[in-house]
Amino acid sequence: MRSDRRYQICVNCIMDTSDPNITFDRTGRCDYCENYYRNILPHWHPNETGEKALRRTVERIKRDGKGRDYDCIIGMSGGVDSSYVTYLAKERLGLRPLVFHVDAGWNSQEAVNNIEKLVDALHLDLHTEVIDWEEMKDLQLAFFKAQVPHVDTPQDHAFFAALYNFAAAHGFKYILTGANYSTECVREPLEWHYHASDLRQLCDIHRRFGRVPLKTFPLADIFKYRIYYRYVKGMRVVKPLNCVPYVKEAAMQELADRFGWQKYSHKHYESRFTRFYEGYWLPRKFGYDKRRAHFSSLILTGQMARDEALSRIAAPAYDERQAEKDLEYVAKKLDLTTGEFRELMAGQNKSYRDYKSRMPIINIGTRLLRLIGAQRAIIR
Repeated sequence: MRSDRRYQICVNCIMDTSDPNITFDRTGRCDYCENYYRNILPHWHPNETGEKALRRTVERIKRDGKGRDYDCIIGMSGGVDSSYVTYLAKERLGLRPLVFHVDAGWNSQEAVNNIEKLVDALHLDLHTEVIDWEEMKDLQLAFFKAQVPHVDTPQDHAFFAALYNFAAAHGFKYILTGANYSTECVREPLEWHYHASDLRQLCDIHRRFGRVPLKTFPLADIFKYRIYYRYVKGMRVVKPLNCVPYVKEAAMQELADRFGWQKYSHKHYESRFTRFYEGYWLPRKFGYDKRRAHFSSLILTGQMARDEALSRIAAPAYDERQAEKDLEYVAKKLDLTTGEFRELMAGQNKSYRDYKSRMPIINIGTRLLRLIGAQRAIIR
């Protein structure tokens, strides 16, 4: 975070100068809000218009999937977005998805239970890809040693790379995701959460700090899944939640009532590691609180009052005793003592800029996507 900048917080959402590149207009409203009202809201139709478009897409998926065991694939983490899109696909859209889960070694019991309950109740098939723990552990520890904020990259990369590689290898043309504007119209700045798909950076950090060769760890560069899989293999990503009314709390309650789905305290906290990374590592070491982006999305989409968001952001992300337990758990899983882990916490902070990356090319691609309207949320 830049220390030479006067602190400022948006008067409309709660994004602030912990994003060093944020800008404000003369009324005090930030560029995330401006982008939402100008570039997202006019093109987002979670209503009859969106549902008509979704029905056309579903008809195409069903037509292309005739004669196959499954007509699409869904990556499921056990969180609300992927759980709800799975329920929507089977129950309301009549699709025949294969549910794909990646076990990277950090699942919470809630996540496992949620996946099992939905798969069983909806009579779906589940394919689970288990990441080799020695490779996962070494790569995870390498990112901690690199002193970067985005220590969730190994887990995130495993999720998307395993899913896309499997889908391509088995001829799936449609990948359904829980990505949505309703809870993600404000994206975390790259200072907080760098591209997990930048394989060059992942490999550079592993080369510098890792010891175990990545023989089986799933890998896929951003250009492989954005260009090769899209235009050569003909794979399409479908985001059904952008086409229907989707309110987070209502969705969680519906899943709980219908399937006994277990709620969790905050976005992405279905993973014990992600809970620790977002609630402890980021705010205590770097001063970044991803809840600012998450709550700001809910403010803009009318799901949370700004006063409530300010009240919640003023409190720690989760209970201090649980945070200490999670620290001990993460350290032990990585074969570290709590003292050794605290030494990592005290190390000199770095950013994605301190390691090799494909950022110049990614920036060009992002600008092109925004130009043609394929990317509307701010990513910087």
